[in-house]
Amino acid sequence: MAALASTVFASCTSTETTDATEEEAVVVEEVASNDVVDIAIGSPDHTTLVAAVTAAELVETLKGEGPFTVFAPTNAAFEALPAGTVESLLTPEKKATLTSILTYHVVPGSVMAADLTDGQVVTTVQGEELTVTIKDGVVMINGATVTAADLAGSNGVVHVIDAVLMPKM
Repeated sequence: MAALASTVFASCTSTETTDATEEEAVVVEEVASNDVVDIAIGSPDHTTLVAAVTAAELVETLKGEGPFTVFAPTNAAFEALPAGTVESLLTPEKKATLTSILTYHVVPGSVMAADLTDGQVVTTVQGEELTVTIKDGVVMINGATVTAADLAGSNGVVHVIDAVLMPKM
């Protein structure tokens, strides 16, 4: 979480100041101008997700007004899928399937971690539901662990997860 947050924040400002309050205001203002897609683009751990969103032609949609809550699988999450899965999904013939999988990771509205409750069910943009589990302070979405939460953007929030969520197809 700290690595992702520092990557996002480090890329957002080069202004140096001795007034901590002023510096924090600059960082918050500049981070808030990034949308949920920009947050993923700024993360070296989400290059596969960015490639998938691009292949599915969802970039402009996710750069839209929103708000969106995105559960963003890491590169390692995609690598854990069976061999050849990602490559197959990125082909033009699988665009509909890829779109379904990606929109299964998006919930309408801006849902911060503090808004989630154990047993909560949320409906995705794709139309199916995700179930929230919270045990010993660990938040899981359909079994995927949230490893970084509340990465706020101008049109929603991103929560990093350690697995790719698969809808029923």
